[in-house]
Amino acid sequence: MGAGGKALTTPVDSARPVQRRLIASARGQERLQGWALIAPALLIYAVFALYPIFDVFALSFQKWNGLSPERSFVGLTNYIHIFQDDPVFWGAFRNTLIWTALAVSVPPLIGFGFALALNESLPGRGMLRAIFYMPVIIAPIAVATMWKWMYDPFFGLFNSMLTGMGLQSLIQDWLGDRRVALYSIFVAYVWQHVGFSMVLFLAGLQGVSQTLVEAARIDGANRTQVFRYVTLPAMRTSITIVLVLSLISSLRAFDIVYGMTQGGPAQSTQMLALWAYQQSMQIHDFGKGSAVSVVLLVITLLIVLPYLAWRNKAEGDKS
Repeated sequence: MGAGGKALTTPVDSARPVQRRLIASARGQERLQGWALIAPALLIYAVFALYPIFDVFALSFQKWNGLSPERSFVGLTNYIHIFQDDPVFWGAFRNTLIWTALAVSVPPLIGFGFALALNESLPGRGMLRAIFYMPVIIAPIAVATMWKWMYDPFFGLFNSMLTGMGLQSLIQDWLGDRRVALYSIFVAYVWQHVGFSMVLFLAGLQGVSQTLVEAARIDGANRTQVFRYVTLPAMRTSITIVLVLSLISSLRAFDIVYGMTQGGPAQSTQMLALWAYQQSMQIHDFGKGSAVSVVLLVITLLIVLPYLAWRNKAEGDKS
């Protein structure tokens, strides 16, 4: 204490405000540098991702043929039309739900089985991984062309094999029969996407702690128990990623369907993404096509966001 009962101010105390200002200034500069570094990426994302989303949303309330310089506002007319008067929309909606249910179950299950097998020490394991992954890198339109040839009712591979085996009763017009056309396309989809799920599951399997596996085996756990109580819990993140990506991919299924049937026969393979394209680019009704796109986006968000919230809550409770 100094004279008069006042606290003495030391050089250290007087230097602290200066240090705080310097630290705050340095942090501010770091934030500015961070924003400067991500600004180009944000600009590209805004131009090529956010702007089209908002433009499609605005178009869904307008009438526009894609050529006229003017867009007339029609309110909810486009939505009322697709829900009440469009004879194709509900069929496409049903096909999209069927496709989605199959796409989030069949390719991931097969890919998981392949991942489990190829995670073991097998001869030629690396080559088998490459072979199973190879369809993923093929363009979907090329996959559609290849499988369309194999499904040809007269010269296709499958009907020729059935004929050679004496099973003529099983010969089908695989893409011309509305009862089997959607599922025939889905087989080609599975062939292309199984490898993607397999690679993600392989990454998850290789992250499983071998220490925990060995400890479980020492405690007397068999292979099934190790898989159930050690491997599966360790792969929650990989499973979530595969399911979400499979869901998003299935809901926007377009190119392989377009390349094989273009929605036929008699709209039996029509999908929401394909119908939005055909409304806009072929019928030249961008308002109704945008409305279908917005509905598809809403469906995607209603499915993906609650699932992610549930997974995050479940992981938080377990941690």
